[in-house]
Amino acid sequence: MKVFRFLFRLVFKIILWFFILSIGFTVLYRFLPVPITPLMVIRLWEQAFDEKKEMRLYKDWVSISKISKNVPQAVIAAEDQKFLDHNGFDLAAMKTAWENNQKGKRVKGGSTISQQTAKNVFLSPARNLIRKGLEAYFTFLMELIWSKERIMEVYLNVIEMGEGIYGIEAAAQTYFNKPAAKLSKREAALIAAVLPNPRRWSPARPTAYISGRQAWILRQMNNLEQVEIGI
Repeated sequence: MKVFRFLFRLVFKIILWFFILSIGFTVLYRFLPVPITPLMVIRLWEQAFDEKKEMRLYKDWVSISKISKNVPQAVIAAEDQKFLDHNGFDLAAMKTAWENNQKGKRVKGGSTISQQTAKNVFLSPARNLIRKGLEAYFTFLMELIWSKERIMEVYLNVIEMGEGIYGIEAAAQTYFNKPAAKLSKREAALIAAVLPNPRRWSPARPTAYISGRQAWILRQMNNLEQVEIGI
């Protein structure tokens, strides 16, 4: 019985501290820049043991006010057109993605910008049910504690945008030699076009597929201009 009581107390303390820390960091990141993410640590670890790669972590946090309005519009058009309306989860997109996966079709997943931000800030890129459950939990916390503007700001500052490149400011300086505040619609759309796989594709060397995706995003951005982005 003592063993069971000990285990019960141990599990209870672990769960309690998990809630304290997860809520605490979510509140903290509501106001402060995210210094580093699990993915950044993983990439540095991979670089350290790959002789063909140099260790690189290029990121430069900028506030949403110093990011061109074209950028949030481009990523909303490309990744999550219901971003301003949903509560963190696009159930229709998730249902469609699940159905297509069941049929063996390789299509874009149903993750929203909020879910991607939760994964990038708090979790590893591993694909399993536990991580998906934690992703849903952190998405709920973020939508409860953060504004949509803050979610977008954090998303644009931590997302991977190339080998060792994180955030829109680092991407703008690397690929276009200008600050994020000066990005044009075409440049923002080109960056958004490579987000599904920024280590495979590069805005500096757009393939025919990426150029086509950029054109599609630009059309979607023109449609979104008819509504108030609010970011």
